[in-house]
Amino acid sequence: MSSGFGQELDALTLERARRGDGRAYAAIYARYAKACYTLAMRILGEPAAAEDVVQDVFVRMLDTIKGFRGDAPFGAWLKRMTANATIDVVRRNRRFGDEDAEEVFAGMSALEVSGEDAVDAWSLLKRLPPRARAILVLHQVEGYTHKELAELFGQSESYSKSILARTLKRLAADVDGHAGEAEEIP
Repeated sequence: MSSGFGQELDALTLERARRGDGRAYAAIYARYAKACYTLAMRILGEPAAAEDVVQDVFVRMLDTIKGFRGDAPFGAWLKRMTANATIDVVRRNRRFGDEDAEEVFAGMSALEVSGEDAVDAWSLLKRLPPRARAILVLHQVEGYTHKELAELFGQSESYSKSILARTLKRLAADVDGHAGEAEEIP
């Protein structure tokens, strides 16, 4: 059984939602809200901002579901809306309060580096600038292509490739304990 955005939405619920049925909206929210929140949290690292994104996405969905053509699975459509809403937040807030991210990322799994040394992957991610973190998560975790990232950010494909390469270099330097050696990421 799929989870997150990979869950299928049955045709009856979709049709009822298109007609404005509140119970159908509630069913869609129950099915996809956690996936929306998780994606927003991975990128923003701020619980309140992620909750706002979820709210914005579902309000926007109410207005746009009638236009959903079904060219892609419903979950993919909603994932795209969530990514767009999250990127809008990153654009509006050049500098996020990463000091609050400690609470958010605490308790998440550690990345095994070598032997007895372990690095908390989320503590590394929270050190990244929001735009770099967004590109990394959307590309490496969510599977967005550089072409899709270029469209999301209103930049060229080389922009996301460059940011991703510098981000991965910085993360590798952080893991190796050489944080000062990596170049600055915008």
